[in-house]
Amino acid sequence: METAKKLSVLDRVALPSPTFWRKVSAMGKAIGGLGLVLVTAPVALPAAVVSVAGYLVLVGSLTAGLSALTVEPGAVASGDGSVEQSAGSAGTT
Repeated sequence: METAKKLSVLDRVALPSPTFWRKVSAMGKAIGGLGLVLVTAPVALPAAVVSVAGYLVLVGSLTAGLSALTVEPGAVASGDGSVEQSAGSAGTT
């Protein structure tokens, strides 16, 4: 069995994310953006709407941030900061 190399947070951010998690990240950004628009609206909104908007910002930012830390299976960061992929996963972006 092959042991997996432990990646730092900076390595994970630099490596490509799988397609599913890129879609999740886009959805998180959209949800967070919607919440931000509602929180900063120039009109007076009911307190319940502003409260829900705050939760939308929280959920959207956490979703986008955590999905950015996922990596393609087989992708490995070398010591010089470049990204290498194993032959089995090459060309599957």
